[in-house]
Amino acid sequence: MTYDKGSHPMNHTETDVDAGKRPLDVEAFPGGLRSCLESMLIVSDRPRSAGELARTLGVSESRVDKVLHDLRAEYDGDDDTPARGFELRHTVRGWQFASRRELEPVVRRFVTDGQTSRLSQAALETLAIVAYQQPITRARVADIRGVNSDGVIRSLTVRGLIVERGVDEETYAALLVTGDLFLEAMGLDGLDELPSLAPFLPDPEDGLEP
Repeated sequence: MTYDKGSHPMNHTETDVDAGKRPLDVEAFPGGLRSCLESMLIVSDRPRSAGELARTLGVSESRVDKVLHDLRAEYDGDDDTPARGFELRHTVRGWQFASRRELEPVVRRFVTDGQTSRLSQAALETLAIVAYQQPITRARVADIRGVNSDGVIRSLTVRGLIVERGVDEETYAALLVTGDLFLEAMGLDGLDELPSLAPFLPDPEDGLEP
């Protein structure tokens, strides 16, 4: 397997190309490896490590890592080029696109605007589950709803209504909690002001014969 001149100068024998997966000719796609990585991260519902992305494409991890760092620097801008409205954020769990922190006031106004704050029934159900069951994993949300909820969770995350905070001790899956924008949108000062679900639950004795 060969690498183009733009690949990382590290010794590629130290990387872990998945021998069981046929490598893609990433440079045959518009934008090459850069565009491939961008498209994958845009649709991802969680942070992805360089190794995970590399295995999917069948290229070396060091090459992917180099391109990701280059993209992050490009988005951050420099003295001649302004920063983009989004950033490529790197955490211990991997790489992920996110709106730039400095633009939080703009994002907050947008997601709380009346024209954009209307949620679908599926989103309302998912948000209610997270609000009352937090912290909770995606898998548990799906179990409660009886349907895959990754798309809805991604939408709520983009709106800032839910966020990832910590991981489950047993499965290491990300835990979901409500974000600050949830409290603002609901007009609450804290989660302790959430209305009780008790009045909406059936009486355990209803329908039982004495």
